[in-house]
Amino acid sequence: MSEEKKNDVKKEEMHLDDANRVRVLSPGMMVLKRFLRNRLAIVGMVIIVCMFLFAFVGGALYPYSESQVFYKTEQVMKDFAGATVIDQLQFQTAEGVTLPSDINSKALIAASKKEYVFQTRDGQMIGMAPAAENSDIYLIYSLEPAQIFLKGNKEFDAALEAGRADFEKDGKIYMFNGTDFKADVYEATELAVASMRSFTGYSKDTKFSYDFYRNALIAVATGAASFEADSTKYTVNDEGLIEANGEGYAVVSNMNFNAIDPGTFLDPAYKAAALEAFEAQGNSGSFEYPDVDGNMVEYDFEVKTGQYTIKKFQETRLIDIYAAPSKAHLVGTDANGMDLLARLMYGGRISLLIGFVVIFIEVFIGMVIGGVAGFFGGWVDNLLMRLVDVVYCIPAMPLYLILGSIMDYYQASPRARIYLLCVVMAVIGWVGIARIVRGQILSLREQEFMVAAEALGISTYRRIFKHLIPNVIPQLIVFASMGLGEVILSEASLSFLGLGIKYPAASWGSIINAVNDSYVMTNYLFVWLPAGTFILLTVLAFNFIGDGLRDAFDPKMKR
Repeated sequence: MSEEKKNDVKKEEMHLDDANRVRVLSPGMMVLKRFLRNRLAIVGMVIIVCMFLFAFVGGALYPYSESQVFYKTEQVMKDFAGATVIDQLQFQTAEGVTLPSDINSKALIAASKKEYVFQTRDGQMIGMAPAAENSDIYLIYSLEPAQIFLKGNKEFDAALEAGRADFEKDGKIYMFNGTDFKADVYEATELAVASMRSFTGYSKDTKFSYDFYRNALIAVATGAASFEADSTKYTVNDEGLIEANGEGYAVVSNMNFNAIDPGTFLDPAYKAAALEAFEAQGNSGSFEYPDVDGNMVEYDFEVKTGQYTIKKFQETRLIDIYAAPSKAHLVGTDANGMDLLARLMYGGRISLLIGFVVIFIEVFIGMVIGGVAGFFGGWVDNLLMRLVDVVYCIPAMPLYLILGSIMDYYQASPRARIYLLCVVMAVIGWVGIARIVRGQILSLREQEFMVAAEALGISTYRRIFKHLIPNVIPQLIVFASMGLGEVILSEASLSFLGLGIKYPAASWGSIINAVNDSYVMTNYLFVWLPAGTFILLTVLAFNFIGDGLRDAFDPKMKR
């Protein structure tokens, strides 16, 4: 026999205690080999590894956080100013004068009834004289009783004929309360001027004196083309523009203008352009007015409940909601302007973490209770199995609803909700594992190796957890791997219903909560489709791994 054939014979001849023989027959290696032959199981492992890398490594390397809000700058039609027709008397008082507190209401009543002499709450006699016939501009006087004969007084007779309650005689103003020469007569001292007009200067710092207010309003009431105030001559045109020395000085109108931004100054020319547009176009329309750089800007206006609202396009910083995928945001942004890719990464951490934590707690509780029940049997078994039945009867969804309401009431933090969600899901979900472990141990405890262990005096603790439980581990691994997907689906469902992870924390379930809005679901697929795809792939991967482990541990099931 040649030397090569002798070597081949030696290789084929192996003894039972040969190291190579033991390695080949190792149960662990056989399980691993059978698992690696399962292509779907390998696909599942690759998917899970990719998910972990995406969630934990990707989240650490990605420059954005899960709660970072992004903004954009756009030209948006926004409210710029408002204008309201003045329907209350505006009082401008002479220097050092303080009017009675109820002067406004009393003056409005007097003007409507044309009873121009009245008494205020504090007993002061007040008179008001129209600056012109049918005018809403009045001179306000303080009245003191006067001794003057009215019979045959031509000034008094002229005032009665004109329907007025005031007349001037010997350089003094008198007012009367009556319709004949027996009327009460008062000497009048001017206090203020009242009108339903407002003034705006061409400069933000322009201050108007009482003399200017009085004479300008009288000029408007009488239709005068000019007036004098503070030793300066002013001209007034039909649009209410007041000029001094040929330059614009102020504008008077029957409307109050207010800029939305308190720092914005609405100059008289702007108000004049707006008033002209209001008069010409009615309840809605537009007008143009140059900005500080001379560029024409278009303003739109409309009337609602007597209020003019003026709008224009303004550069505004907005939250960048539902931004489409781009170079800056590879998956886009959500309804809160947060980067979706970052939220998918951080959400994957929570979803995967909850799945593994819950399964670990379930396996631990189920292994202990099932192991003790199966080993001792008798009343211990009955007691623990009744506990399992009670937990089985707990309605999970109503419990989640109650706990969600409690956490909302106490405003629990997102981290606290994660911990509590893990505990609740584990406390409800361990019963299936307990029954599997109990059933396996009931059959294993009568085996010869357990009889030998008892004969050797090994403690109960070691017999349960060193000899029985390890024999149940393969079934537990299969159950746990397939249960991981179920836990992730449960967490996603709870977060979708608003009972799980809360904003600003993210999970895949809370991300797809956006499909509550049908418009978002149909028009912004990038908001919810990636999270739904990740849930699908992860659950599918764990199911593939579970099937592969089941076939690897018990190859007869596949035959």
